[in-house]
Amino acid sequence: MSEGDFWNNSEKAQATVAELKGINSILKPLEEALAVGADLEALEDLAREEVSLEPELAAEADRLEKMVDALELASLLSGAHDSCDALVSIHARDGGTDANDWAEMLLRMYSAWASKHDYSVELLDRQDDAVAGIQSATVAIKGPQAYGYLKGETGIHRLVRISPFNAEGKRQTSFAAVDVAPEIADDDTEVELKDEDIREDVFRASGAGGQHVNKTSSAIRMTHFPTGIVVQCQSERSQHKNRATAIKMLRARIARLQEEKREAEQLARYKQQPKTGFGSQIRNYFLHPDQRVKDQRTGHYVGNFQSVLDGNLDGFFNAYLRWKASGSAPTADDEA
Repeated sequence: MSEGDFWNNSEKAQATVAELKGINSILKPLEEALAVGADLEALEDLAREEVSLEPELAAEADRLEKMVDALELASLLSGAHDSCDALVSIHARDGGTDANDWAEMLLRMYSAWASKHDYSVELLDRQDDAVAGIQSATVAIKGPQAYGYLKGETGIHRLVRISPFNAEGKRQTSFAAVDVAPEIADDDTEVELKDEDIREDVFRASGAGGQHVNKTSSAIRMTHFPTGIVVQCQSERSQHKNRATAIKMLRARIARLQEEKREAEQLARYKQQPKTGFGSQIRNYFLHPDQRVKDQRTGHYVGNFQSVLDGNLDGFFNAYLRWKASGSAPTADDEA
């Protein structure tokens, strides 16, 4: 970064800055924990001679314990793509207008979480519903280990509430599907795209976006024949930009598919395949008869619905990482 021509290639420079940020997100907490540990040893010696220092010693010991817990959690982000940025796609499912509204609520929830952690959010594609909410949307969330933290959100999210769109005030159950994939660099040789494996369709963008978007064939849909994956982008007025974004989304989806296959093969050896994935229900959100949010896999529970919607998701992410590590990692007995 100290080289004079560092910023001549803006895209490469930004990638290097992001890489440094990711490294520092691990090294700095580690260095701080080591420093606190050294100070704690010195404080312990002083406390043996001065009893009044015991409360301070206990407080510092508790602080170090929390640091070690955080480092232990960070060590679980060791997947092939955990350090990558994340592409988060949200799709309304069963529930009519309530499902469209619920999908948009989830979009705001993940954006709020990203903001709390100083991650950037870039809207790649959005299809608004004619009445309320969205039919689907895809955002890129960029920050250290973004994919590692968010990957556990893939699956069906279920909302139970009194419908604001029902004049009779009846309880409504709505579903939205979340799909999280790692953003893969163009030079990543693991994900190879061949022209003959892809069909590209060009069509007119629909929904909000202004006259130009609606009247020109700028939207791109790509179908990958070997995997059956279909992606589309219509957020930009430029067909070229939509194509570039669609390629990025396709590479991400293929990378996640490859990652899932590797995990499934390893877990099958130990007959420990947990139920996860794009089509499985992972979390329930209740606004009626009482407020609570509970993860189906880990059992993690929060009694404040609004707090979760405001982006306080770290408890769910941490619980998932620990659950995944305990549920998929082979033990010494298994190896024997």
